[in-house]
Amino acid sequence: MNDATPFGSRSTADQVLAGVDLSGKYFVVTGCNSGLGLETMNSLAANGAHVIGLARSYDAAKTACSKVSRSCIPIACDLSDLDSVSAAADAIRALGVSLDAIVANAGVANLPTLQTRYGVEMQFLVNHIGHFALVGALCDLVRDKTGRIVIVTSNASVTQAPAEGIRFDNLDGHLFYRPFSFYGQSKFAAALYAKELSRRLNNRGIAVNSVHPGATSGTSLNRHLQKPLSWLHGIAKFFMRNAQRGAATQALLAASPRVAGVTGEYWTDCGITTGNPLLDDIGLARKLWEISEQLVASHTQLKLHPLQAAA
Repeated sequence: MNDATPFGSRSTADQVLAGVDLSGKYFVVTGCNSGLGLETMNSLAANGAHVIGLARSYDAAKTACSKVSRSCIPIACDLSDLDSVSAAADAIRALGVSLDAIVANAGVANLPTLQTRYGVEMQFLVNHIGHFALVGALCDLVRDKTGRIVIVTSNASVTQAPAEGIRFDNLDGHLFYRPFSFYGQSKFAAALYAKELSRRLNNRGIAVNSVHPGATSGTSLNRHLQKPLSWLHGIAKFFMRNAQRGAATQALLAASPRVAGVTGEYWTDCGITTGNPLLDDIGLARKLWEISEQLVASHTQLKLHPLQAAA
């Protein structure tokens, strides 16, 4: 595939999937109840897919799924609660289906005060660890050769993450806490995880990519902003893309034949772009994997599918 696609920043999720028949295929989408997740689910279902929609509560997932299609299956998954993640994985496995793609879309941003659980800061927990656990528990269900995993990150992984990428000595915020820096760290972790996962799943032919969706209105990510930033955001949203455009790149990577076989890349505006230079640090990626694995093992009975690091 050529790096270029005919799509760009003004393309919508419906446009990138126009004419793509997804009948009989199964997709998992986290954060299905609003914003990018809802638009991704809607576009996949409109093309005939069965979408397993995950939201923090069952009611939220059910409401969203019922708005979209009878082919959507609601499941509760609170990414800040590893027992909830484990229960969601069990519920998906009980469906007895193979998965064509997992879209790890849900997230939280810029929490004004420090919140921790399991000894890690909440943004890191939700944006990285929760998805690490969910994908790790389900990746054996993803189809060999054609399966895909899409990890939604942010350009905050480049502009706001610490210089070293991840402050492993301060994952609980005991040394200091800065909302934007911790958000950037969590999104860098998500992108770095995608890079390492692509290497570990390469022998199965499963494509793994990370996505910066761009500044998008109609999401709940910035609900925690305080004045005067909330006022500035209120003005800036008039210049942001809508959720249909914001969801285009993740919909493209989840289901379009145009990008079949492309893996290990960082995407925005429906094209491959340059992410944080530290995404190429294999040692850092493996350290993140090991710490994430240890954290999940310490706090839940969730069984992660074993994936060996590439030589």
